[in-house]
Amino acid sequence: MATDFEAVSSATYTPTYGNDTVENPDSVLGKDDFMKLLLTELQYQDPTDPMDSDKILEQTSELATLESADNTNKAMEKLIDQLSSSSDLSTISAIGKMGSLGTDSITLAEGDNPSFEIYFNHDIQSGSVNITDVQGNIVKTVDLSPQEAGVQAFQWDGTDNSGNQVAEGSYSITADYSDGTDSYMTAYGVYPIESVRFDSGKALLKMGSNYYPLDSVKEIYQ
Repeated sequence: MATDFEAVSSATYTPTYGNDTVENPDSVLGKDDFMKLLLTELQYQDPTDPMDSDKILEQTSELATLESADNTNKAMEKLIDQLSSSSDLSTISAIGKMGSLGTDSITLAEGDNPSFEIYFNHDIQSGSVNITDVQGNIVKTVDLSPQEAGVQAFQWDGTDNSGNQVAEGSYSITADYSDGTDSYMTAYGVYPIESVRFDSGKALLKMGSNYYPLDSVKEIYQ
């Protein structure tokens, strides 16, 4: 009896030889299954018409190929796990560094009162937050009161310095301030990275009071 090995994908593969039954509950044949089939074929072959040696070598070669592919798949899975672990460690190393969202702009929609946060690296004695339109014109100035360094939250009602509602669109948020000795500048979108959280395998960086996906952070630096 001479048969070629073929992939089997039926619900249950149960070839029977004599009183022996080989079951395949997973609907997939692996190298061990192929070896069992080969040995069973040899055991129950017709003595008057034995399997020729070429066919045995062919099936043995197929078994070796299957085992090699299986070993390659396992090696690739290990490599993927190692790369994923290395990536996670690299992300965790970002804690304590600065992260930038790559923009200092927020979007104002009709009837919206957008909230935003700015990180101040030094204590504030005086200064102002400036909201600028796309032409570079300052439409709103918010005076800063003395406060400690850190992330400060603000909310804009969408009006200019005269109390008029401004048009929908994109507006830049920057700040000029002094600690009483030196002057500094900062902007929306740049914060220290406080922690890293993994959600369904996706890295989220805590910057300010929010968590941002790693691919939303355009730059990480000291």
